[in-house]
Amino acid sequence: MVSTGRLRVAVAGASGYAGGEFLRLALRHPHLEVGTVTAHSHAGTALGMVQPQLRSLAGRVLEPTTPEALAGHDVVVLGLPHGASGELAATLPDDVLVLDLGADHRLASGHDWEAFYGSPHAGTWPYGLPELLHADGTRQRDVLKGAHRIAVPGCNVTAVTLGLQPGVAAGLVSAVDVVAVLAVGYSGAGKALKPHLLAAEGLGAAVPYAVGGTHRHIPEIAQNLRAAGAAEVSVSFTPTLVPMSRGILATVTARLAPGHESATSDEVRAAWEQAYAEEPFVELLPEGQWPTTAATLGANTALVQVALDAAAGRVVVVSAIDNLVKGTAGQAVQAMNIALGLEETAGLVTEGVAP
Repeated sequence: MVSTGRLRVAVAGASGYAGGEFLRLALRHPHLEVGTVTAHSHAGTALGMVQPQLRSLAGRVLEPTTPEALAGHDVVVLGLPHGASGELAATLPDDVLVLDLGADHRLASGHDWEAFYGSPHAGTWPYGLPELLHADGTRQRDVLKGAHRIAVPGCNVTAVTLGLQPGVAAGLVSAVDVVAVLAVGYSGAGKALKPHLLAAEGLGAAVPYAVGGTHRHIPEIAQNLRAAGAAEVSVSFTPTLVPMSRGILATVTARLAPGHESATSDEVRAAWEQAYAEEPFVELLPEGQWPTTAATLGANTALVQVALDAAAGRVVVVSAIDNLVKGTAGQAVQAMNIALGLEETAGLVTEGVAP
């Protein structure tokens, strides 16, 4: 599906954080024209009332989310709650590119879906992480070329996967006993009004959630590490909300693989250098410099650093992303570009906003 000219894109769930961020990126994309925008509870409201930052679209009225409202577009973006995308996606034509920002179509295992989400599995779509390494040496971007359905990865999953996968693919680290601790901005929890997400509760506090193996991103992380070549995977995953609106800082540690216990820091770093040398949006930082979320704000950038803790026999990786850009909407644009045969970097930037 190679496309020239401007493509009309509809965004369902345009009142939410993910939908609003996709619209922000779409407005600067050289090949996109924003068409219908829809919402559920905010239907009938001007977009500028719920997304005041989108000034050029402020007068657009949010329509109800129906198949009829989404008809007649080249690209449809579904920024809907988990469990809501499957039924709606089934009504859309096969020749339309549909990008699901939710989780409904990410997992290959229906059993994993039902265990973590508690509803029937809607099916599996091509997975929208272009940089995902495959055990055979290929990358996921090859699968995305010409795709008409794309499941955009979870934001936490993106941070952990991009951090650890080079070591797994190179056989240097074991995917058993992986420990991931993440600091996550509040926009990752969505826009719904909940008492624990109020500023009065969150400011000045760091709050763990989904502790003890209950977070829904765990099977998706395991799925990605198996794709990179891991025979077995076990992940201890603990996210913590911290008082910032955007960003994820993931600290991931894993044991050196059997036979590689004497690996040097240079050997470890070489695996990450090789994996990301040609990637436009993933950067291994110079030695001694560590990722910060502030450096990724507004950008489709993943910053990564790796170190060897020789005394512990573990590799330590730190990665930073903007959860709404490389973690969601920017990732969707990147995957969309590949599917449509456009330049992969179209409409995306690597420079963050600071301070």
